[in-house]
Amino acid sequence: MESVPTHKKFTIIHEMAGNLISIQELCKIAGVSRIGYYNWVKRQKHPSQKQLEDEQLKKKIEECHKKRKGIYGYRRVKVWLKRKYKLNINHKRVQRLMKEMGIRAVIRKKRPYYGKKEPYVISDNHLNREFHASKPNEKWVTDITYLIFNGQKLYLS
Repeated sequence: MESVPTHKKFTIIHEMAGNLISIQELCKIAGVSRIGYYNWVKRQKHPSQKQLEDEQLKKKIEECHKKRKGIYGYRRVKVWLKRKYKLNINHKRVQRLMKEMGIRAVIRKKRPYYGKKEPYVISDNHLNREFHASKPNEKWVTDITYLIFNGQKLYLS
């Protein structure tokens, strides 16, 4: 039970409290202190102001999560809360509340970019396969191609 969060252990102890095993034994089995359990029970009956604020924030985070179809992470949720409700909240608090609620951002697949590319330029064929020249420097021909070396384009003419 080491990897189970403490508040879940307290919830399990609270559910099993009326059975044959005493709370002291249940706390020992769960590996939590008895005073910690009783403090948790007290907080459940009389929540603090911060806990009440967190509940309100959770509702707003849930609204954002539904409205944005679950694609926002804690950083963008924080910005959304600031823009919509003028709330200035630490991102760590938003992250903690989202973790408690089990909300995570959906990682979207990157789409391929089919934007503008360099147009191919095809020149006219002026030589028409007549490569023989009557005098020097009369006909000049070149061809440009590119080769990829170490992930870099090198042009060859």
